[in-house]
Amino acid sequence: MDSTLQLLKELTEVYGVPGYEAPVRAVVRKYMEALGELSQDKIGSVICKKTGSDESPKVMLAGHMDEIGFMVKQISPEGFIKFLPLGGWFDQVLLGQRVIIQTQKGDVVGVIGAKPPHLLAPDEREKVVKRKDMYIDIGATSKEEVESVGVRLGDPIIPRSDFVEMATGNTYLSKAFDDRVGTALVISVLQSLQNRPHPNTVFGVATVMEEVGIRGATTSVRAVDPDVAIVLESDIAGDVPGIKPEESSVKLGQGPTVIIFDARMIPNLRLRDLVFSTANEHGIPVQISAIEGGATDGGAIHLHNIGVPTVVIGVAARHIHSHSSIIHRADYDNAVKLLVALIDRLDATTVANLTA
Repeated sequence: MDSTLQLLKELTEVYGVPGYEAPVRAVVRKYMEALGELSQDKIGSVICKKTGSDESPKVMLAGHMDEIGFMVKQISPEGFIKFLPLGGWFDQVLLGQRVIIQTQKGDVVGVIGAKPPHLLAPDEREKVVKRKDMYIDIGATSKEEVESVGVRLGDPIIPRSDFVEMATGNTYLSKAFDDRVGTALVISVLQSLQNRPHPNTVFGVATVMEEVGIRGATTSVRAVDPDVAIVLESDIAGDVPGIKPEESSVKLGQGPTVIIFDARMIPNLRLRDLVFSTANEHGIPVQISAIEGGATDGGAIHLHNIGVPTVVIGVAARHIHSHSSIIHRADYDNAVKLLVALIDRLDATTVANLTA
């Protein structure tokens, strides 16, 4: 297993729903401790400072550590667990999926259930079961039994899904690529910068709680106070049945994406064009993406202080915001190449001209 594969496996298999990112943070710190000067903000985002040939400009790379999950909301007298979402879930992907409840006594495995179809009226069978009508079953028969294994209100719940190198050899299946792929990119870029000069200081940031309101980006950008920022995200692959070309033309294996629009940010146009020209000069394929129904950490970062020139670069993933998503290794590797080449160009003059 090569080092990138190992990094992605470690980061995606570890648990870390919003507000409960400590296990992910431990892995991130393990990788970052030899790459620069480490610090944290007070809600848990990790910051790694890598000084180049100049102290400025300050370049912020941000990828969020948290994954979507749930929280224990209620335990019924019969021993079934009601849950609330941490992040955006599509109810249709939940039923029958296994989950892990993190308790003070250890991990508890359960399955998401609902009223069986055999007992539904014919018209009810045609409807999508809503999350509010689902529950988690850990095999208990009473509330007391649930509590005896350590489950409490407020415990985090994580999708149960392991990392798989798929039969193609160049695609990977796992939970949490949104956004452990961005966190991994931060680490890979910092590793690539270790033995080469760069005309700036790079702050690699692994943020918290993006999925519940880009909270870690809001605080960590104040700690960094960057001159320019690049947000690293998973993006929505449009190469699956049911998605029309006008909805998304993004395909696995065709290069990293440049997100030209999301619900909270339009990128700095000069920085966006610098990404395109850098990719063209280095022969790196890129794709263009627009996300009308979502946002990224860029929404908070670009509004810091009097404004920060910001762009979002993504790695396409199929089936995001579910128990399992798929990415292509070539997209990841090309994203690293693009980011290193872009950082090489972000000197003081170039960054000053982004808002001139």
